[in-house]
Amino acid sequence: MLSAAAIVELHDRSTRAWHQVSFTANEDAAPGSGPADAWLKAVASQHHANFDLWHIEDEARTPGATDADLARVKRNIDRTNQLRNDLAEALDSALLGWLESRQLPNVTAPLNSESPGLMIDRLSILALKIYHTREEAERIDAEPGHSERNLKRLAILESQRNDLAGCLDELWRETLAGTRQFKLYRQMKMYNDPSLNPAVYRNAIGRSPGGSSR
Repeated sequence: MLSAAAIVELHDRSTRAWHQVSFTANEDAAPGSGPADAWLKAVASQHHANFDLWHIEDEARTPGATDADLARVKRNIDRTNQLRNDLAEALDSALLGWLESRQLPNVTAPLNSESPGLMIDRLSILALKIYHTREEAERIDAEPGHSERNLKRLAILESQRNDLAGCLDELWRETLAGTRQFKLYRQMKMYNDPSLNPAVYRNAIGRSPGGSSR
């Protein structure tokens, strides 16, 4: 079910396709409709949240952005980051559901410190870094030395991704063999929940200082 090579290939193919259509999801980048394809579609959805988040964050760094622009972007970042985390958790949930019918993971096996969903999230971010670093390395209007610096960065990023992909495959092999397990830990993000964020519930419009509704 899980193949790091297939995930990396999908990340790269989707990243290229989405950039070619001005940051809009391209249906041609999505897998087909079989069981394995459904899993890869979930991977692609999670990657697209990271893709969106990358470019939304760039909006906040645009010279001349107004305070109103920054407030709008910050709210958009919060929403998209929540989606990114939810979709990473959904990947782990799908894997654990698939494993459950096979009486796995082995709950007596050593516990891995990171789940596959979080590793796939990091692979997604690395795919974006690699794409944009390669883009910088190929810029013809950059200052002298720019290409060389980015080629060095690119080599490091590709090495990092290869290592992480290998670790993901190894975790999956060990999980199937019953010699390692992973758990789904909910991220429990508090900032998007009005009932858990003091900056929200202490300053809610329509509430008196004592906390009663007007």
